[in-house]
Amino acid sequence: MKENKQETTLKRGLSNRHIQLIALGGAIGTGLFLGIGPAAVLAGPSVILGYAFAGIIAFFIMRQLGEMVVEEPVSGSFSHFAYKYWGSFAGYASGWNYWILYILVSMSELTAIGIYVQYWWPEIPLWTSSLFFFLAITALNLGSVKMFGEAEFWFSIIKVVAIVAMIVFGTYLLISGTGGEQASVSNLTNNGGFFPKGWFEKTESGYQGLLAVMAIIMFSFGGLELIGITAAEAENPEKNIPKATNQVIYRILIFYVGALIILFSLSPWETITTKSSPFVTVFDNLKGMHFNFFGTDVSATNLIANALNVIVLTAALSVYNSSVYSNSRMLYGLAEQGNAPKFLMKLSKNAVPIRAIIVSSCFAGLCIIINKFVPDEAFKILMSLVVSCLIINWIMIAFTHLKFRKAKDKAQIKTKFPSFLFPLANYICMAFLAGILIIMSLTGMHVSVLLIPIWLIILYLTYIFVQKNKK
Repeated sequence: MKENKQETTLKRGLSNRHIQLIALGGAIGTGLFLGIGPAAVLAGPSVILGYAFAGIIAFFIMRQLGEMVVEEPVSGSFSHFAYKYWGSFAGYASGWNYWILYILVSMSELTAIGIYVQYWWPEIPLWTSSLFFFLAITALNLGSVKMFGEAEFWFSIIKVVAIVAMIVFGTYLLISGTGGEQASVSNLTNNGGFFPKGWFEKTESGYQGLLAVMAIIMFSFGGLELIGITAAEAENPEKNIPKATNQVIYRILIFYVGALIILFSLSPWETITTKSSPFVTVFDNLKGMHFNFFGTDVSATNLIANALNVIVLTAALSVYNSSVYSNSRMLYGLAEQGNAPKFLMKLSKNAVPIRAIIVSSCFAGLCIIINKFVPDEAFKILMSLVVSCLIINWIMIAFTHLKFRKAKDKAQIKTKFPSFLFPLANYICMAFLAGILIIMSLTGMHVSVLLIPIWLIILYLTYIFVQKNKK
């Protein structure tokens, strides 16, 4: 009987350091390393303010989710709360929406991994690299939750060290004067001021300004909600989850805002292109420099270009690793609710949802076929759906939290980790996300907005089908 109990219960194998780095890793991805370029072109230095404000919204969402998972640290995270405090369809929709979201993210990250590998070995087909890392990361997750935690810990460490190194090196270039004549803090306000493209202005080529890029900026923070998925497997969740959640806001300010202030100071913002970022600008400042490694002369440009590729490859592996983990736990939680087949609740001897991992991985693995046979345009459609799913996800967290607090207040239960500015912060978040949808409709992302009601209808129809066929 004891052995059977162990096989049907998730183990709390994620320590404090795992939770801390998982939370931080969710905030640092390719959106920071490579995705800032398009936003900088449309808004200039004002994107720094955009990342600060978007970080605050993301933190409010995290605190709302954090309050719920600390009170009830269960599998399924916000799907569980939507199901319990909002209704069965809300639980069904939020769970499957999240699962589909990260299936699509997994597919895009596996593709990105293949592209990064081709930087070194262009002769290796895209699908081959995707297949290799697909098998490796899946095997890692099938081992134990501690193995996932260790892998994510070290993936995140590499990303953090890279950003800290950038900040330190960029500061050195500014202070020492070795960054060149163009390196100056005045770059933040020169060449049109801090808002060179205004707040929201229409031009012949489209909209520009800070508000026009808020959608791009906001999606850099997708993945922060992963900390809620870890609740059922976190050691001492009442202590570790609040600690990790509270520290995210400081880390966002340091790693996003701090890094961008330094990097935008190193070179005029006009030098940034849609295919580059302020990080690339730092590398350009090293042109002509050489290092001596064990008697071998190495070009700094070549060395750091390779280092950048290692960093973005690590970021992609980190996101894919987290996607495999979160998808399987969400699928496990849906099975517990009765909104997914019960056979997905089967755990291995190491207490990981083995069937949920395999099923999720098989769907994510479809990208290997896509990479081999379907043109790149197919992924643009997939990523439009990612945008739609992310908006639904965050709005449902904020609204579910309102329902959660109403139920707790009615029962006169004081929660252990109350969120900030309740309920004002919830309404601010939902209004902000609604505003993002309006901006998306005006700035060429209207397909993503139109997909939302279509996707919700599909979810409702499948929900009706599942309810009718329940035994």
